[in-house]
Amino acid sequence: MTEHKDSLDSLNQALPMQEKLVAAHSSVQEMFPFIVRIAVALYDQESETLSTYMHSSGGDNPLDHYQASMAEAPSLKAILDKGLPRVVNDQVTFEDGEHEHTVRIGRAGYAASYTMPMFNEGEFVGFIFFNSNEKGVFTEKVLREIDLYGHLISLLVIKELASIKTLTAAVRTTGKITHVRDPETGSHLDRMSRYCRMIARQLADKYQLDDDYIEHVFMFSPLHDIGKIGIPDRILLKPGKLDDEELAVMRTHAEKGEEIIDALIGNFGLENFEHRDVLRNIAASHHEAVNGGGYPKGMKGDEIPLEARIVAVADVFDALTSKRPYKEAWSNALALATLEELAGESLDRDCVEALIENIEEVEAIQAQFSEARLG
Repeated sequence: MTEHKDSLDSLNQALPMQEKLVAAHSSVQEMFPFIVRIAVALYDQESETLSTYMHSSGGDNPLDHYQASMAEAPSLKAILDKGLPRVVNDQVTFEDGEHEHTVRIGRAGYAASYTMPMFNEGEFVGFIFFNSNEKGVFTEKVLREIDLYGHLISLLVIKELASIKTLTAAVRTTGKITHVRDPETGSHLDRMSRYCRMIARQLADKYQLDDDYIEHVFMFSPLHDIGKIGIPDRILLKPGKLDDEELAVMRTHAEKGEEIIDALIGNFGLENFEHRDVLRNIAASHHEAVNGGGYPKGMKGDEIPLEARIVAVADVFDALTSKRPYKEAWSNALALATLEELAGESLDRDCVEALIENIEEVEAIQAQFSEARLG
């Protein structure tokens, strides 16, 4: 009897998805040392954009915090249209170098690439990229081996995303069961979640944020107000201004949100789910103020988790620029001026500046996700 060390044993452990990707890459390199990078990009069906998610190449990544529409990536769109992987054995001769992602990859010195589309029961999820520092290496024999790893990585990513969908579905189902309706619109959630991703991407260098974190802030931000499930209709749906007693009840939604998240994590066996604290912080702390005047705990400045500070700015901006039963929509100019006044007081200055500096992207998001009622 002999002993054998399983090179992929770490995939059985309760480790972050990033570490599992690195482990898979290490195993691939034992056979094919020329593969110097494996990367994953996720597809957002609603906006038809690709966003970088994670990679295995340490600090050497040419596409950190990158997002592009499929229209800006015709070669990738061709892969999706065909539903088949793509082999580029000489990266230098590929495409015309006009697209930003092509230019960045070229500057990184990758000589060849293999791109696999990821599907979950027929639904397109994103791409997996295998990059080589040598030309002409992706032979049929090599590709047969790499395909196995590609599908393994795809299953790991899909499992990660499925956990998030499970939490989201549970929250929505609970809301229907209790017949509670938050007067927010579906478009509000679409817009503010994308503002969150945009702000996080802008702050990535300063706060050392990776794409994995940024994407989870985007995915979790629509659940910021899940605690409103526990707020009575007479308060939640009141068209006018809340009195002091009603306001006190409304403010309990932050604590209720944290309780609901903890219950969901426990009930669905997701205690080892990566970034669960990001979700918890968004639900519990998005009404904290940097000057300590927020709720429920009165945290100040950096005591407030960054993801909660990001959501606060995105949520306030979209509330100001959206029509509500009690107010008309403000112009972007007026809303931005108000955010500047609140910066350093109730809102985080860095997050406010990140939104202001990307006003063109804000306007594009507004144009794509105009107002529409849930249901």
